[in-house]
Amino acid sequence: MSTAEIAAHAAFDTIRYAQVWEDADMLVEALKPKAGDVVVSIASAGDNALALLAEGPEKVIAVDLSAAQLACVRLRMAAYARLSHLELLQLIGSRPSSERGALLDRVARTLSTEDQAFWAERRDGVVRYGAGGVGKFESYFRIFRRNLLPLVHGQNTVRALLEPRTRDERERFYDERWNTRRWRGLLSLFFSRPIMGRLGRDPAFFAHVEGSVAEHVARKTKQALVEQDPSQNPYLAWILTGRHFDALPRALRPENFDAIRTRLDRLELRQGAIEALAADGVRADAFNLSDIFEYMSPPAHAQAYQSVLSSANPGARIAYWNMMAPRRAPDVHAASVEANTDLATLLKPRDKAFFYADFVLESVRR
Repeated sequence: MSTAEIAAHAAFDTIRYAQVWEDADMLVEALKPKAGDVVVSIASAGDNALALLAEGPEKVIAVDLSAAQLACVRLRMAAYARLSHLELLQLIGSRPSSERGALLDRVARTLSTEDQAFWAERRDGVVRYGAGGVGKFESYFRIFRRNLLPLVHGQNTVRALLEPRTRDERERFYDERWNTRRWRGLLSLFFSRPIMGRLGRDPAFFAHVEGSVAEHVARKTKQALVEQDPSQNPYLAWILTGRHFDALPRALRPENFDAIRTRLDRLELRQGAIEALAADGVRADAFNLSDIFEYMSPPAHAQAYQSVLSSANPGARIAYWNMMAPRRAPDVHAASVEANTDLATLLKPRDKAFFYADFVLESVRR
């Protein structure tokens, strides 16, 4: 499937991701956006497009097939423009709040009539979970957190997992308290392809996945709990508790708030396929392509990659993730790019969105 074909097979009329589940710290270090750059980013809920915006490029073009995902981006843009940093965190759901309804109302009145209606339909969910908690993927984790995790680990154990420890202490905690038979059984069941397809990702997104999803998640989870520091992982914190703690995703950190707020006029939203950019005359210096290639057959991947190259300036950086379908520059285009393997290899162990198998960084040859 090309990205256009994906739209015909997967549902895009609801919020699939109410927050971005890819680590913007890796993305910024890989793409190194700078003054004068034009950056293309898959929009999703907008967090990583905003994180790239904070670095000061001339323009960020956020592209998505889904009108619902772009509505998430517009809500965030209005929130940065109208709210304080703490109020933004409360609206997103990073912090507990009894004021989310009022915050949503204040932000929504600045949106289009269509967006106001969109968010009015979801107001109860935003009040309960935050704007970052109302997507299908977040609902999937909420079922896991509320209904299944308590059968395996109590709140005290979960809180203990998120405390700072040395690497050796983390391994001991994992072996002695966390990696129980029930935990392994839970991973095998809940992160199986049928359950994940029904409750989390659209089943169409697994068309080209290789191997066991549950086994992959189990391996990557151990890496996140032992090799990385769980206390510094906002994605893990949300999965296990439904909010962020002191560790925040890059776009939500206080040091980036004003930079994003003052540059909102540099963020351009486009609904459609990534292939349309070249036809529209877009020329970009950096691309955040999320994990779009793993949803495509090899021929469609080659076609989509060609469209990216057609809209890329010489030296442009291209970054994307693979979860379980291995994708790199297609053979037919391999001579047009250079793989930045050293930097990608350095970054991969730091990936706090730990469920991805690979992070790919390539540069267009000058």
